[in-house]
Amino acid sequence: MKQLNKPDATNANETSGGEELVPGVFLMANSLETGGGERQFAALARSLDPAAFRLYLGCIQQRGPFLDSLGEVAQFRLGGSLYGLRSLRARFRLARHLRRCGVAIAHAFDFYTNLTLIPAARIARVRVVIGSQRQLGDLLSRAQSCAQAAIFRCCDSVVCNSLAAANRLVEQGLPKQQVVVIGNGLPPAAFVEAQPALPRRPGLSRVGMIARMNARYKNHRAFLHAAARIRGSFPTLEFVVVGDGPLRPELEREAESLGLGHQVHFLGDRRDIPAVLASLDISVLPSASESLSNVILESMAAGVAVVASRVGGNPELVAEDRGVLIAPDDSEALASAIECLLQDAKLRLKLSRNAKQFVATNFSLEKSRKCYEELYAKLLAKKGWLVSRG
Repeated sequence: MKQLNKPDATNANETSGGEELVPGVFLMANSLETGGGERQFAALARSLDPAAFRLYLGCIQQRGPFLDSLGEVAQFRLGGSLYGLRSLRARFRLARHLRRCGVAIAHAFDFYTNLTLIPAARIARVRVVIGSQRQLGDLLSRAQSCAQAAIFRCCDSVVCNSLAAANRLVEQGLPKQQVVVIGNGLPPAAFVEAQPALPRRPGLSRVGMIARMNARYKNHRAFLHAAARIRGSFPTLEFVVVGDGPLRPELEREAESLGLGHQVHFLGDRRDIPAVLASLDISVLPSASESLSNVILESMAAGVAVVASRVGGNPELVAEDRGVLIAPDDSEALASAIECLLQDAKLRLKLSRNAKQFVATNFSLEKSRKCYEELYAKLLAKKGWLVSRG
């Protein structure tokens, strides 16, 4: 494999023999589970132009459904602590791997890889180092927040997926010129009407929440309590909860205690999200914190009316003519919003049509890919490397 840092190269793009090199990009995620960030990681990995960039992939936890479809993914398991000796050794192993691959760009995709890949890339003297902020950061401990803020100052750029996340970083002192906003991107299949995964019967309405059950901030409890408030008004109404995680047994017990045993269906993890969305009349996300929700984007692309909490980047997606925003942790307001939409099919249709057009225009995978490739090329050009792109 050609090394990008050969000392005898005539310029940044050539070996001593005059052969032009394609810059290598090392993308790294914590894991490859079914969350929104992981889906964006997989989508970017699949879509980068192979004629312009050589792609290498890495992860900390080698698990998740995307492993099978992404080819070779190098693992760099950390020790029990991000700051312990074993984790330090993992960073040096990663630095050696980056040197062997000869990458020109190291791009960390989440909090854990920010603290792992960025220092390793600086040890390996990688030309361009990029961090990511895909959450607002309000769920981090003070120590985690301080560590990430310090690490971000070692980056050439930090990519945020929402204006809310970008503004938060600037407020915390990161130079504005270092922060770039690139929204999530959806593949063309997300906009194609899918066959419903669940049976649609005349008179039946269905409201769903799609979120992993590994964090309380997703606020499944608010959804269940809203369901309990309105179930009596709509005898043929069903509620579905899609996702899995350690909180599932607790949430199932809560549903039973609220008398929702026959109206709430826990479907677990699903790979057919477009088909599940095609089975819904309303998609709900009452999270206490979001940067840019993939579930909201996918719901809008599928033409499903959205009710979401007014937090983070949600208002950037769900304006008044594209969905309904409610205060977080307010199950009464959530119940009222769901009830309003269930009673007004014309309003649901209007909101969903506006939302679908908005997402198709602003959040396609093609647009996201181009933004990343332009960022890579711009940062490399600053280091004297000109990228040949088709």
